Amino acid sequence: MNSPGGADTGSDTGSDTGPDTGSDAVPGAAATLTKAAGPGPAAGPPAKGGGLRRLADVRNLSLLGVLAVLVAVGGITKPDAFLSTDNLQLVLTQASVIGVVTVGVTFVITSGGIDLSVGAIVALASVWATTLATQDYGFGGILMCAVLVGLGCGLVNGVLIAYGGIVPFIVTLAMLASARGLALQISDGKTQVVTVKPVLDLGLRDSYVLGIPPLVMIFAAVTVLGWLLLGRTTFGRRTVAIGGNPEAARLAGIDVRRQRLLLYLLSGLCCGIAAFMLVILTGSGQNTNGNLYELDAIAAAIIGGTLLSGGRGTITGSVLGVLVFTTITNLFALNNLETDVQQIAKGAIIVAAVLVQKGRSTS
Repeated sequence: MNSPGGADTGSDTGSDTGPDTGSDAVPGAAATLTKAAGPGPAAGPPAKGGGLRRLADVRNLSLLGVLAVLVAVGGITKPDAFLSTDNLQLVLTQASVIGVVTVGVTFVITSGGIDLSVGAIVALASVWATTLATQDYGFGGILMCAVLVGLGCGLVNGVLIAYGGIVPFIVTLAMLASARGLALQISDGKTQVVTVKPVLDLGLRDSYVLGIPPLVMIFAAVTVLGWLLLGRTTFGRRTVAIGGNPEAARLAGIDVRRQRLLLYLLSGLCCGIAAFMLVILTGSGQNTNGNLYELDAIAAAIIGGTLLSGGRGTITGSVLGVLVFTTITNLFALNNLETDVQQIAKGAIIVAAVLVQKGRSTS
């Protein structure tokens, strides 16, 4: 999804004057900020956007190729189990929860930040939303509680980072520890079983629409909204701009601190939604939920093409990254392979993706 070429002058009603190419690659902030400074010889060459789009197409096609290879391996090694409708629905359902978290993380990384607390926030939101007091309010109470807890944690992260001047790594690491500890305290280390029938019903096969689980539909909706927000709005262009060069973005009139606050609120919102989805999937809340989600989400965004240094992000690539990792996990489980081998494989993929990014940035 190519970021439109319109200038962001800091106004909330900034217009998009650039052509919409429909590509999912969001280029760096340099071209956007050059236009914000007005016409002149400093304007970037118009061919650059096309080059970024071609790189995005190649990257996404490569990920699709990896998925095709994984499906082929699954079809050869465990044809009956892997290619069954039940297993494919399972893969998509498992990808949905971490996928929603990854959408929020993609925005944060695109802005040049990092969020290590997403897994702990999911755990805290799921535990808080499944307490007996919350369940007394029914379906709406559980959903609202999960979302508000996610937003509250995102607000704390955003305020400390944007207005407190503390580096994101430290703030989100502190939130990771605090949220995990609070989740453990609330649950007393026990699994909190959900008794609200409308919530449990969403996890049953009877709730599937045309064979599609409700969690997959939620994931699809979040993905589409994230895709539109990052590449088709002023908010998305500002996100890319502060990731590429925060000082240049400030001089162009963007309120960098407010934008960063909003981005961590968005990440927290995605965590709250994911926590509710996890409650539907497991029928319970526990302090161990969301374990290592932060690593999986960051890894999926990176192999999808989002620059860890900020300035470029892609929702489509992040979603493909989630599907790659989820399929790998499923293949390892079906073939009874050890978890440590699975982690080694994931690590190798992450390193390879970063090396590819580094090679492109220096070329």
